[in-house]
Amino acid sequence: MIDFEPGVLRTFVAVVETGSLTGAGRRVGRTQPAVTHQLNRLEQAIMRPLFGPDRRNLVLTADGEMLLHYARAILRLNEETQEHFSSPPLEGRVILGTPDLYAAYLLPDILSRFSRSYPGIELELRCRRSIYLETALQEGELDLALVTRQPEGMEGQLVRREPLVWVAGAEVHPEADEAVPLALLPEGSVYREQALEALDSARRRWRIVSVSDSIAGLLAAVLAGLAVAVFPRCALQPGVRRLGQRDGFPPLPQLDLLLLRRQSKISDAAKHLADYIAREL
Repeated sequence: MIDFEPGVLRTFVAVVETGSLTGAGRRVGRTQPAVTHQLNRLEQAIMRPLFGPDRRNLVLTADGEMLLHYARAILRLNEETQEHFSSPPLEGRVILGTPDLYAAYLLPDILSRFSRSYPGIELELRCRRSIYLETALQEGELDLALVTRQPEGMEGQLVRREPLVWVAGAEVHPEADEAVPLALLPEGSVYREQALEALDSARRRWRIVSVSDSIAGLLAAVLAGLAVAVFPRCALQPGVRRLGQRDGFPPLPQLDLLLLRRQSKISDAAKHLADYIAREL
């Protein structure tokens, strides 16, 4: 029976994420020889190599990829267990606002783990576009909001940078049209503005064929083969393909995701959720 120690797994994950033994050592507070020793222990335990032979250019083997998947799951569960038993019991109700896109693709696992760690906290999720969520927060309708940074919006805690990508249906080629058919969010959307600015800069003709307030509406137009859309990279899924410069599409920027808190005092429950989301994202 193999016993995987969390400390050894944490070192392994650090090596993968930093790309070097030295970088991993700095992250976990160990010397490079100690990091090497822990990797050797792991390889001896599973009796298979985790990386290719060149330790200066770390490339995971197939077994290394599999262990990385399990290691992250074990560490996540370990942290969740510690959170549950080391934190004081909290109760209360927290209202979190976010666009449906982030609710569907970024938050499900995070909110699920938070609810297991804090079963006494009731979560209410409200999905609207970022510009409306900022107003709702200012009016005291929300405790927290996870939003896309707006050009003249509120300042908040930067918790993630998400690249934008062009997408089309997997089996169709609307991008081949002389004028690119687009599925976009309504006017005022940062996604929409970035898409049109990029196409105009590249002198690529376009036409809007679908406008939707939700990611579901945009996805429907993409999957039906009617249009090209702009999604955050986290929303890529089966049934869509990513378009790039080889397809005639200019690069898109990254967007800032901000965590906003209600200006008046928020509850301990809301503070814990804010810290949890910020850490996980």
